[in-house]
Amino acid sequence: MMAASIGRLEGKVALITGASSGIGAGAAILFCKLGAEVAITGRDVDNLSKTAAECQKSNGKKPLILSGDLTNEDFVKQLVDDVVKHFGKLDILVNNAGIVRAETIETTSLEQYDEVMNINVRSIYHLTMLAVPHLIKTQGNIVNVSSVNGVRSFPGVLSYCTSKSAIDQFTRCTAMELASKKVRVNSVNPGVIITEIHKRGGMDEEAYQKFLDRCSFTHALGRPGQVEEVANTIAFLASDSASFITGAQLLVDGGKHVICSR
Repeated sequence: MMAASIGRLEGKVALITGASSGIGAGAAILFCKLGAEVAITGRDVDNLSKTAAECQKSNGKKPLILSGDLTNEDFVKQLVDDVVKHFGKLDILVNNAGIVRAETIETTSLEQYDEVMNINVRSIYHLTMLAVPHLIKTQGNIVNVSSVNGVRSFPGVLSYCTSKSAIDQFTRCTAMELASKKVRVNSVNPGVIITEIHKRGGMDEEAYQKFLDRCSFTHALGRPGQVEEVANTIAFLASDSASFITGAQLLVDGGKHVICSR
């Protein structure tokens, strides 16, 4: 393999969920820079349009924008159909959409649990089911965006931790099931990354700044991560450079998973 080809995605068609902001938007922009044709989805049409504009700057091609709610079964079915109809195939699925809510076992509710699990787990389960027949045809791959919360335990985000543990198991099981079909399945497990997810989960600006400041000792590298650092890892796993990697959970967490509380 020529060094210049490492991580390139020319000729690949990718569907990226949660692409209106944060890691999903960063991944979409990078995928376009690396030569992929991209379909993006999310619930915020205005932000999806901004992501698409940035993508178009990088390779001159405008992504296919498909806005909707991934918990809506009819939308998910239409989403897969529209991507395959538009591009003729699907090579890469990036399951990135997700939410976080602050709660403990004493303050949680079933409604909150259902909200988190429906978006973070059920929608991924459903979308992957529908995408797999197309990925088998192209011998494509799946990258799930999980979290360090899937492999380590943290208080105050109970349903989120539960959901990401489920995604890690989903990644491993589907990797085994699809390996014989030459479809790879992996996950990235970020630590604290500077996005809007925590603010949308209920943190005000002061609490969020304190949360970021704590990364100086909760992450071995002493800082939170950047969207681009996770996007680079997603692109690597989605590329032929990772052709012998499946069932992996790649921690992109600045060493947060190796920190022990004292």
